Amino acid sequence: MRAVEQERFGGPDVLHLGEVPVPDIAAEEVLVQVHAAGVDRGVWHTMTGLPYLGRLAFGLRRPRNRVPGMDLAGVVVAVGAEVTRFAVGDAVFGAGRSTFAEYAAAGERSLAHKPENLSFTQAAAVPVSAVTALKAVCDAGRVTEGSRVLVLGASGGVGSYAVQLAKAAGAHVTAVCSGAKTDYVLSLGADRAVDYATTNATGGREVYDVVLDIGGNPPVAALRRSLTAGGTAVIVGGEGGGRFAGGLHRQLLALAVSPFVPQKLTTLLALVRADSLERLLPLLDAGAIVPSIDRTFPLEEAARALDLLASGKVRGKVVLTVHP
Repeated sequence: MRAVEQERFGGPDVLHLGEVPVPDIAAEEVLVQVHAAGVDRGVWHTMTGLPYLGRLAFGLRRPRNRVPGMDLAGVVVAVGAEVTRFAVGDAVFGAGRSTFAEYAAAGERSLAHKPENLSFTQAAAVPVSAVTALKAVCDAGRVTEGSRVLVLGASGGVGSYAVQLAKAAGAHVTAVCSGAKTDYVLSLGADRAVDYATTNATGGREVYDVVLDIGGNPPVAALRRSLTAGGTAVIVGGEGGGRFAGGLHRQLLALAVSPFVPQKLTTLLALVRADSLERLLPLLDAGAIVPSIDRTFPLEEAARALDLLASGKVRGKVVLTVHP
């Protein structure tokens, strides 16, 4: 089958289209014919091997998985002996292994049936980013009706879902992004858009019940200044920082400080599981959250897709199209 491959860590130039065997599946897995695969920052980290601390998970000297990718949407073409939730012919979406390929293996507990109102391309833009946003907004942040929410990094994949989920919960949302994207975050439903280049949203002039720090890099002290006395800050991801630990030092500091201050400072690592995908289904069916796709690329142009993602110019998500 055709698949995107990489033999070493580096920039988008390490990716190339090749031929690899169709993967075998375990008893609890299904084989999916991939129609589309989402592109996210996690793929960028596994491609570059940065931060170095992450190589404990994705390979010390070379990528553990030769074919990158996690998000997928497609059709089940084979099922393992212990699979009970899916049958051949089912349209599914979720997380798989090495999804930048024509076929990918996926555990049945990491998939859900694709919503009928979404195309395969739209569905592939959901799993990692929307589940991460769901965990940040609804679980860690506990956003409810009337909450005042600040979203840092509101225009990216996770941020675009976070704005929509917070609005669906009845919150008043202030979205922080570049000046060129303020119209975009307002179109997602944000009540106010702030250009980070001209306004310091964490300067303490305004306070919020929940601050969702998605791909930002303000000091933990600045996050605290932006919170009400009993507010919550959720640090999502580990962007910024040095090449060794990236932005993980802020997450560790937040967890260390949290027990000693009135505010809750927390972080998360969201895994794509069927129960989380199924929590999103009613919102997707009702149109309360809508996948926002900036660009699509064919499988052979995966390097261009990752290059665009790294540029910071993406509004929402980038998706690879595999099967028509």
